Amino acid sequence: MNKQELLEKNQDSRRRCMVYTRVMGYHRPVESFNIGKKAEHNQRVKFVESKNCI
Repeated sequence: MNKQELLEKNQDSRRRCMVYTRVMGYHRPVESFNIGKKAEHNQRVKFVESKNCI
């Protein structure tokens, strides 16, 4: 089953989730940002720390 079929099959049980980000020491919901701040949030680079770090 591909991703699109899986999404269509479970469409009735899906719901929106709140995405929070840390801004100036506070956790804020992204949906409360203005247009410019939302665009800036979408351009951020996400990374995964490697397990080999000491």
